[in-house]
Amino acid sequence: MTALDLSSPVAVVGTGTMGQGIAQVALVAGHPVRLYDAAPGKAREAAAAIRARLDRLVEKDRLTGADRDAAHARLLPAEHLTDLADCALVVEAVLERLDVKQELFRALEEVVADDCLLATNTSSLSVTAIGGALANPGRFVGLHFFNPAPLLPLVEVVSGFATDVTSATRAYETARAWGKTPVACADTPGFIVNRIARPFYAEAFAVYEAQGADPATIDAVLRECGGFKMGAFELTDLIGQDVNESVTHSVWQSFFQDVRFTPSLAQRRLVESGRLGRKSGQGWYDYAEGADRSEPHTAERERPPAYVVAEGDLGPAAELLTLLREAGISVREEDEDHGTRLVLPGGGQLALADGQTSVEFRDVVYFDLALDYRRATRIALSASQDTSPVTLTEAIGLFQALGKDVSVIGDVPGMIVARTVARIVDLAHDAVAKGVATEEDVDTAMRLGVNYPLGPFEWSRRLGRNWAYALLDDLHLRDPSGRYAPSLALYRHAYATDKREGNGS
Repeated sequence: MTALDLSSPVAVVGTGTMGQGIAQVALVAGHPVRLYDAAPGKAREAAAAIRARLDRLVEKDRLTGADRDAAHARLLPAEHLTDLADCALVVEAVLERLDVKQELFRALEEVVADDCLLATNTSSLSVTAIGGALANPGRFVGLHFFNPAPLLPLVEVVSGFATDVTSATRAYETARAWGKTPVACADTPGFIVNRIARPFYAEAFAVYEAQGADPATIDAVLRECGGFKMGAFELTDLIGQDVNESVTHSVWQSFFQDVRFTPSLAQRRLVESGRLGRKSGQGWYDYAEGADRSEPHTAERERPPAYVVAEGDLGPAAELLTLLREAGISVREEDEDHGTRLVLPGGGQLALADGQTSVEFRDVVYFDLALDYRRATRIALSASQDTSPVTLTEAIGLFQALGKDVSVIGDVPGMIVARTVARIVDLAHDAVAKGVATEEDVDTAMRLGVNYPLGPFEWSRRLGRNWAYALLDDLHLRDPSGRYAPSLALYRHAYATDKREGNGS
């Protein structure tokens, strides 16, 4: 099954930001495009706005004048649904209400030809439920674009329970012909991206609610240590706290209030107060003109230790040994079966976050997972009230000697980056095991849809087969609510033998 022929008209119903963006994508690809909106005059306004954006593309040399003129001629506002009768594809981008969408598609079925592909751009509703109102749900599919649609490459092609394979394939190939990167997805709450991305927000909020660190510090650690483009607090301020919480709540409800997707009470209070982020002038941060900029906690300079003793294998943090030697800190390695840690001159220990707490062990400081310890510019350390000041001082000085800013947070098991990545990896394995998408499509979706530095399966391979499972199992012992219980899929992955390597590493 091939993509729609460029001579085939495409209709977009709903002319808000997403509707206009989708229409522009189809238009620039070469299709005749019809715009329809139930509100009088809105389609004409949207057509004018799209034409203006095409003019700006010409000014920026991203579109030729001839192509712009041809696109202008192919764009037509429609006054009535009946004006869409000859369209080969209709994409809906209206209000996120099931009854509204069902009513629209029932009306469209009375107008368009039997072979017209019908698609919804919903981000939170069930494609199966919307299509259930149709006489022929086999031709109904989800085409979930990301905002802004003309710029972001990802499109989730979602098959409902009754979607025909031929319909999904045609939608997939059409999205690819439009210059997008499509990923195939089963109809599940949140699809790929909004399902697997929940821990990125949830764990940051959980650390904040536990008084582990303030938003600016958590965001800085996620960016400068974890490699994420934005922290969870600044990103939700950009998205809109009401919008982000609504998606979280929808996924949680759709999974029958599964504790793994529980919304944040702190975010709920923020929404209730009207602090919705940038659009309201205040969210987690204050965006008023002249407002003080929130800065992350950064430790004062300390003297680095002269040496460390490395006991056991540091796993994902093994690169630190090379960096320490390059910084002039002597490293003595000892092969120990009982631990994976650095012993400092004062006798205290430094260990990679593993889901346990500093208070459980005598004189241990934990350090967070980094995407790349050489390139990371900040490291978070976690200590308890019982940690020796000498141990904490030596740990701070050690990472400062590597050129890192150091943020000391509370005694939070799993810290910030480590627990976030572990949960993302777990949800990704769970989704693939349940037939939501392939590993490749999950990685593609998370890199392109939310700009993660690595896809979950890329992370999983880099960190080692057992790493995420072990960390979550530790967290689950300390919080037996079920939030951190590793999925069966992750358990199987952790203990399966890698036949290519002949071991379970």
